[in-house]
Amino acid sequence: MDKEQVKKALAELKKQPKRKFSQSYDLIINLKNIDIKQNPFDFFVTLPHPKGRKIKVVAFVDQLLREQAKANCDLVIEEKEFENYKDKKVMKKLAESYDYFIAQATLMSKVAATFGKVLGTKGKMPNPKLGCVVPPNANLEALVKKLNLTVRLTAKKGTNLQCLVGKEEQSDEEIIENILTVYQSVMKQVPNETQNVKDVLLKFTMSKAVRI
Repeated sequence: MDKEQVKKALAELKKQPKRKFSQSYDLIINLKNIDIKQNPFDFFVTLPHPKGRKIKVVAFVDQLLREQAKANCDLVIEEKEFENYKDKKVMKKLAESYDYFIAQATLMSKVAATFGKVLGTKGKMPNPKLGCVVPPNANLEALVKKLNLTVRLTAKKGTNLQCLVGKEEQSDEEIIENILTVYQSVMKQVPNETQNVKDVLLKFTMSKAVRI
């Protein structure tokens, strides 16, 4: 898949009726010749440009990162407040309301003990591979900026990967670069590259999909 193919698909997609609101671009990559039960996919891709939706971040920190967390995250939960989330309903609401969870490394064992069962089930435990388990001197502003450019792709039952790649008002160039970044990342995850891709589709929030 190359830039020209994506450009043609974008032009085709824009021929569809306009909506009264700003739609998102959804990229769908359908896989083939892969046993998803044996080889499920769950990975993150950092895009070069915005994906069109601001994320919400929770930070588990102590006084060393408190001020940074308050300045850059949507919710700060200190160790003394962990007790407030022991009720399963409260914890489930927390997991469903926020996209990413950051934990100060020195608190990680306590975070796991208190929040692990619910956040783990939702796939939202602070992820060290994504940089979400941080030292007490971490730069949270840079991390949150990165998370705002990050998309998660999962295929655990079906054989399709899907994610946001931008908003209607963004330039074609930005959307194309985001799409190619995701596609190239998928190529690194599948065992036989293009032989494992059935097709690649692009659609708006409320539109028919166009094949790239």
